[in-house]
Amino acid sequence: MKTLFQTSLKLAAVLLLLGGAVITTHAQGARLQLDQLDSLANKASETVDVKLDERLMQTAAKIFTDKDDAEIKEILKGLKGIYVKSFEFEKAGEYSPADVESVMSQLRGSGWSKIVGVKSKKDSDNVEVYLMTQGDLIQGLAVISAEPKEFTVVNIVGPVNLEKLTKLAGQFGVPNLGLDQAKPKKDKSAP
Repeated sequence: MKTLFQTSLKLAAVLLLLGGAVITTHAQGARLQLDQLDSLANKASETVDVKLDERLMQTAAKIFTDKDDAEIKEILKGLKGIYVKSFEFEKAGEYSPADVESVMSQLRGSGWSKIVGVKSKKDSDNVEVYLMTQGDLIQGLAVISAEPKEFTVVNIVGPVNLEKLTKLAGQFGVPNLGLDQAKPKKDKSAP
């Protein structure tokens, strides 16, 4: 499923780059309500719960003091929030279609557009990527990954640049999206 997830996000990045969308702020409406999923933590063998609003992100950005972290600080400066709920279960069927629907219903209308949908009948894995836009302005990103034993929702509120988003991989609960793998790697043995 990780490959399926990475492929869907690479496709989303290509769509954004080809569309030349302008990135901006004013994204409070892009925040999804995810607290209804908290009850799944009792059933899950592993849980990730990240709730970083703008104030907390600016405080957290202070830990990035290295020159190499300047880009991460710049990305965080524009974001209004990062919210992640991820549940891993011992067996399939521990979460219900109603749990997924409680998130999906928020993505219908009101500026959200599905840009990627990947379904695997073989593995019963589903990944959907949504953008909240207003005209050419991107105000938020939502990724929903539903696997038989895992359910993950990532919601990034604020100006989203998928190319720069790779710098947040592994930070604040944001998974490695695999977008950097699309770039050709330099051959170190070449002169």
